[in-house]
Amino acid sequence: MNAGLRTEGASSPSPRLRGEPQAGRGEGRMCPLDYFYDPAVFARRADFAADILYVAGGLYGNLAAAHAIEQLAAAEHGNVAIVYSGDFHWFDAEDDWFDAVERAVTPHRALRGNVETEIARTSDIGAGCGCAYPSAVADDVVMRSNLILSELRGVAARAPAARARVSGLPMHLVAEVGGLRVGVVHGDATSLAGWGFTREILSSAPPAMLADLRARSHIDVFASTHTCLALLHDAAVPNGRLTVINNGAAGMPNFKGARHGLISRIATTPSPHEAVYGLKRDGVYIDALAVGYEYGQFLDRFLARWPAGTPAHLSYARRILEGPAYTVAQALASAA
Repeated sequence: MNAGLRTEGASSPSPRLRGEPQAGRGEGRMCPLDYFYDPAVFARRADFAADILYVAGGLYGNLAAAHAIEQLAAAEHGNVAIVYSGDFHWFDAEDDWFDAVERAVTPHRALRGNVETEIARTSDIGAGCGCAYPSAVADDVVMRSNLILSELRGVAARAPAARARVSGLPMHLVAEVGGLRVGVVHGDATSLAGWGFTREILSSAPPAMLADLRARSHIDVFASTHTCLALLHDAAVPNGRLTVINNGAAGMPNFKGARHGLISRIATTPSPHEAVYGLKRDGVYIDALAVGYEYGQFLDRFLARWPAGTPAHLSYARRILEGPAYTVAQALASAA
């Protein structure tokens, strides 16, 4: 997660997508060894199949957005599998707010993001927020994320059943949608907090590297979120085609001047909702859908918990009010 923008086994697969976090460094920048996994973990039987899949990463405690996602799903012509792909907790550092987020997410499949992983730990390993922020992110941003996580961890400690539940959530899922294999991750193909699925890295990755990732993972489409910046990348590689869609944030604005959240919709049928952008491949629709939540409701609750001068206000208020300095064109800039 990134304030302005945004692992089974400790294997060290090679080659890596540049930008993947390395173990070590300080709180908020280190990537714990238990965040890492080999892309081969995805080469398994699908965990579930769906005709319509919603991937909602980065809810960040926005209950109004969770309600809006339920409404989007209710308007579909068929059953919808909703996956909350990590960081559904964040701003909800109050007992009743935290509990309400748990109630909203629990009926659905979910992954643990770095937030859930770190609030579930019973001892502090020095990972801070677990964001594995790259060096380009300013130190004060990293410090504030660590402070937010610390406050949220105190709330989670008073909810032991919830903490045990999120601790047991997986780091990744494999879904089958219309014959395509979809890898649902929080970060990237090698780490829970990986930054390898950014537009800069994907646009410069050698085709052979992406082909190797596809061959080892047996994945056609990766759906991610951790960077908190939306992206759609679709590339022909020597052994087929690889698509990456990042929904940015389900619970925060994603584009300059816009207030809606985003989710990824991967389905065998066209969406009844107008897509912000998307593509169709192999008979499957891959779209970004706007989450038009009750903005005032979320803003009021955010400001009540995080008034001016608090870490979350300093890091996120501007994005919530104005959207990030990011456009749809940038989200599509790495597409082939």
